[in-house]
Amino acid sequence: MRTKPECRPVRFRRSEYGVLLAVLLIALSGCAIQKGSTSSLTPNIEKNAPPVLIADASQETIPSTIPAHEEEPLDPFAKPGDEAIEEYDPWEPFNAKVFEFNRQFDRWLLKPVATRYNAIVPNIVQVGISNFFYNTRVTPRLMNNLFQGKFKGAGIEVGRFLINTTIGVGGFFDVAQHFHLTTPEEDAGQTLGFYGVPPGPYLVVPLMPPFTVRDAVGYVGDLALNPIYWLVFPILDIHGMPSLLSYNDRLATSLILFGAKATEVVNNRSLNLEKYQGVEESTLDLYAAVRNAYLQKRAKVIQE
Repeated sequence: MRTKPECRPVRFRRSEYGVLLAVLLIALSGCAIQKGSTSSLTPNIEKNAPPVLIADASQETIPSTIPAHEEEPLDPFAKPGDEAIEEYDPWEPFNAKVFEFNRQFDRWLLKPVATRYNAIVPNIVQVGISNFFYNTRVTPRLMNNLFQGKFKGAGIEVGRFLINTTIGVGGFFDVAQHFHLTTPEEDAGQTLGFYGVPPGPYLVVPLMPPFTVRDAVGYVGDLALNPIYWLVFPILDIHGMPSLLSYNDRLATSLILFGAKATEVVNNRSLNLEKYQGVEESTLDLYAAVRNAYLQKRAKVIQE
């Protein structure tokens, strides 16, 4: 293990480098806290179906045509019984531009890479990789269940982790589902909503899923709750905190985290190559449809 240099100015510059790499890794991570979270370009709406450029949808809910006389664009992701909610989007001009950037990034880079990945990696392996990454994020889910007083959910998370980590070979196989150990996911954004924090404005960030301001704060909180980022591959220098790799090994830590996140994003995009086929062509205003689907989903999970 390397020791820190004696020179204080050198330590300061290396710290700046480490923080910069940490921010880059977080920016590339996307929603990293939900099962099967996908491409960071898109909203993560459905628990087991990571989205790619759009939100939760099935082919049955996608209209084949859009009536030209409609004053409001139809939402291809809406489900029967969904109620309209207020869409607070004061930053829409900025958000729409970032949304289009993310779409083009997916179109020209992420989707082609995922297509080639899908041709090489068997589907059962892709599902196993998705399960593995989900298993590594047990701590934020567990803690948010406890913060909300959902002790049954917390117990299920513990049981899932123990079974899948052992019998499921490190989480590669979701054995716990066969014991009916399933529970809705909980994240810090939901916890804040549980305690009455308003969602705030809608926000779209480059190479990230959509957020509300509340969910963006919660996203950072979930990163902080994940011990991988301070006990295994530390992204911050916490005095006296033991870790698998030293914070001074920031290059190795950054490469490992970047490679893992890139693998997860491409893998989950590959799992959803055909899920939303034709949605963009059948939707007049995809940005508005994604926004509505995301806000509907978040409102629903907080109410539950």
